[in-house]
Amino acid sequence: MTSRIPRDSRLRLVRPRPLAGAPSAVNQRRTRRPAPRPPEGTPAPAELARMARSGLADAARVARWADAALGPGRDAATHDGKATLSDATAERAARDLGLTSAQVRADWDTARLAGLVEVHGDSARPGWRLRAWDRDDSAVLRGWVALFDAWSLATPEPADEEPGAVAEVVSAMPQVLSFLQLSAGPVPVDQLLDLLRQRVTELRTERCEVSYGPEADTATPEAPAPSADADPAEPAQDAELAPLLDWALHALASVGALTCGDGHATLTPLGNWAVWVKLEQICVAAQSPAGNIEVSAEEMLRGCAQLRPNAARAEYRAWLAARPVGSAVTELLSAARGEDALLRGLAFEALRVVGAPAEPDVRAVVEEPALRPYALLWLAEHDGVDPEDAHEVLTREEATWLWVDTAAAVADHGEAPMLVRHLESALQPTVPALLNEVRAVGHPRTVQVLVALAAAHPDPALAKAVRRAAFQVHTGGS
Repeated sequence: MTSRIPRDSRLRLVRPRPLAGAPSAVNQRRTRRPAPRPPEGTPAPAELARMARSGLADAARVARWADAALGPGRDAATHDGKATLSDATAERAARDLGLTSAQVRADWDTARLAGLVEVHGDSARPGWRLRAWDRDDSAVLRGWVALFDAWSLATPEPADEEPGAVAEVVSAMPQVLSFLQLSAGPVPVDQLLDLLRQRVTELRTERCEVSYGPEADTATPEAPAPSADADPAEPAQDAELAPLLDWALHALASVGALTCGDGHATLTPLGNWAVWVKLEQICVAAQSPAGNIEVSAEEMLRGCAQLRPNAARAEYRAWLAARPVGSAVTELLSAARGEDALLRGLAFEALRVVGAPAEPDVRAVVEEPALRPYALLWLAEHDGVDPEDAHEVLTREEATWLWVDTAAAVADHGEAPMLVRHLESALQPTVPALLNEVRAVGHPRTVQVLVALAAAHPDPALAKAVRRAAFQVHTGGS
């Protein structure tokens, strides 16, 4: 006879394996889009990173000063004890670095736009890019692209211009930059002005800006009412756009994207590369690998469930490129709050693709029990912790809760062998210890997970112990 006493089966201690990285249950062959190559003559990434480091050297210097002077445990640079760049802080930095206060403030603003410094409310802290600045070329290039994306904030807009006109020019500049990139050389500013005029006219036509109603009857000499036969798509006047184009070109020059001189504008190697990257992102968005670009976050994540990790990340990037970051993050977190544990894990994989812009929203959900373990792991990796070690930020209870949640995803969408393999990733060294802690964490899917595990496990004695635990959780017994 065999013993009816449950065996104290030892579990092999292995690293938790992300569910998104598990082989798909359906073996599908997909045609991979070949990795695009930058235009001929584009410097190698290492050289581009060197250029970016050179252009952002002053900003990095101020960020490092702030890290050393304003870090935790050091004397505060302001009277209120907050690590923000107040007048006193700027003056202190200017003395220490041999700069003027105006230079310090300008470099500080650049550091913030490039992600070298992150400001949260009344406090500032070094960005993860600053930590990786000297060793990670990709972090440097991402920082420079973040600055490039924020070019309209780098130089104050003309004070006497209407905010609406400024917004139109900012919206039209991507087409101007694309033309510069395709031209691959100096372009006369007059030609850029003509292109800007056409694009602004298109924007106004798309909005159907036809003046009618009471405003037309009360027009003043400074703002005359249009004639009855006025064309709503009348070209924007060069006179009103010329100073705004000049502002835009100088703002882009200030971040190192282009150079201006002798009535011509030319993209720098960094600017040329960045515009190419943006055009590539548009192409990716237009050619969504699995066709999920126009669906909701939940549908997109379900579509990615059958993809390999690299293909899924390409799909996340395409989906994200087609919508504003803020609304995309909100939609992903909403999908993560649902009952499907698989979507919860995939949503946070997609948020890893979003990166720094998602941090405030991820930090805001840390207190939600269902999302807390995922959010803590995301924040740890965002702060530079090695993904292999990120699980150490979780308490034993949080890690166990995550184990159950992942097991629920496997039970719903995976195969029995995968669920048995998942048992080996538990932190607890024995099955009885695991069952005790699983019962204690109170995950809403505990019973279903244990029943599925008992049905899948080939060891009869262990399966019986798991079924008994499931029954006890179900009845509230001990």
